[in-house]
Amino acid sequence: MTEEIIIAGFGGQGVLSMGKILAYSGVMQNKEVSWMPSYGPEMRGGTANVTVIVSDERISSPILNAYDTAILLNQQSMDKFEKTVKPGGLLIYDPNGISRHPERKDINIYSIEAADEAAKAGFSKIFNMIVLGGFLKLKPLVAPEFLHKGLEKSLPARHHNLIPENEKAVELGKNILKPVQIVN
Repeated sequence: MTEEIIIAGFGGQGVLSMGKILAYSGVMQNKEVSWMPSYGPEMRGGTANVTVIVSDERISSPILNAYDTAILLNQQSMDKFEKTVKPGGLLIYDPNGISRHPERKDINIYSIEAADEAAKAGFSKIFNMIVLGGFLKLKPLVAPEFLHKGLEKSLPARHHNLIPENEKAVELGKNILKPVQIVN
């Protein structure tokens, strides 16, 4: 099993940390993992994306032109990466800030209103974990205990008190994911 993922959005949405948590969780579960971030010089507001590969086999290259899954969190990312999802693949997006919804007819599409849910919770920093939860519902690449270990590894020790909140956000994401189009 190999899953090739692109996660893309604005800097400050937790795109890179979502990828890092997923990658660390895979490592903790003895999977082969690649994590390759890409971002502009801006700290917040610029675009950011990360390619994550989680596999049971050796990974030959972290550089990809097509993905099994795209998690797209802004319009620029939708415009750039929607076409890179492999036919039959998966696209997850947060409709907040999206003006043109996905148009492909050969992929599975789900929406997740993570920005709204994070705002309701009054804690915007859980946005990315809500999205990650939606993804893990559809593609359970890592078991919950390894996600916990990935959070411990990714978060600084001073923020370990937030791990339960992050795990609740993952569960919330699993519950609010909505199918838009299913092709297989």
